[in-house]
Amino acid sequence: MSPAIYATAAIIVGFILLTWSADRFVGGAAATAKNWGISPMLIGLTVVSIGTSAPEILVSLMSSLQGHNDIAVGNAIGSNIANVGLVLGLTALIAPLPVKTALAKREIPWLLLVTVIAGACLANNYLGLMESLVLLSGLFVTLYLMVTWQKSHPEEPLAEIEEIEELPSGKAYLELVGGLVLLLVSAQILVWGATEIATLLGVSELIVGLTVVAIGTSLPELAASVVSALRGHHDIALGNVVGSNIFNLLAVLSMPGLVRPGAISESVFSRDYTVMLAFTVLLAAMAIVGKKPKTLGRFAGIIFLAGYACYGTWLFVQTV
Repeated sequence: MSPAIYATAAIIVGFILLTWSADRFVGGAAATAKNWGISPMLIGLTVVSIGTSAPEILVSLMSSLQGHNDIAVGNAIGSNIANVGLVLGLTALIAPLPVKTALAKREIPWLLLVTVIAGACLANNYLGLMESLVLLSGLFVTLYLMVTWQKSHPEEPLAEIEEIEELPSGKAYLELVGGLVLLLVSAQILVWGATEIATLLGVSELIVGLTVVAIGTSLPELAASVVSALRGHHDIALGNVVGSNIFNLLAVLSMPGLVRPGAISESVFSRDYTVMLAFTVLLAAMAIVGKKPKTLGRFAGIIFLAGYACYGTWLFVQTV
């Protein structure tokens, strides 16, 4: 078989294993935390929230360890662009997305602030240890604020906290460790396939990170959001995307600077970060400005999808 087929197969297998192992890892971690006596609310806001970003975190970690920082950075920024443009765009076409008061007052403004901080860290086209520590510090502040907000306003849940599966300690540890090991292996397979595709197609690793890898790691959010909308749980999708984007910038984007500090492509800030910021500001404007209660309907979905299509076209034109 040709190298292209091997690389494509590696990407597909990597995505499938990544999604499945992330689910096992989160389940094992949540069950372990519950066995230790940690409250379900705290588990949902910390363990589960971080765990759902595990695919992006592990892909960025493995990419950075192998010196492919552009894939790692592209994965973080591209996932945020895909989450708003593709995930929210498609979900809003299926059903209107109501904007919860807590989301409009707290999480969306926080996402805007985190996005600006991330921009300041990327502005000099270098992602070093100091910049990554700033982002990582923001992650701990975010978790603290989430727990504090939830305790102060239990009637306004910040996240959809599902019932945590009861598992014996031994099985919980097995799923936790086994899921983590498989996450590392599947991330390695995916990164190899992505770098091979970049080489074979003659495009930059950044472009592959922004498109193939970013869309792939956003597929779980897309599937969860679409299924939630089809089942009538319209309010879940928007909160999931906002939370995912916050964690992508703080936990995923910080990986390259922690593992292998260095220069990044100038187009990351001038092109990709600018598009991500524009999508974030647009989302905030649609969710906050105007009469209440707010909803993101089909018009918003068309705008998001059109914006994502324009961005994809821009990337394609630059690679030709």
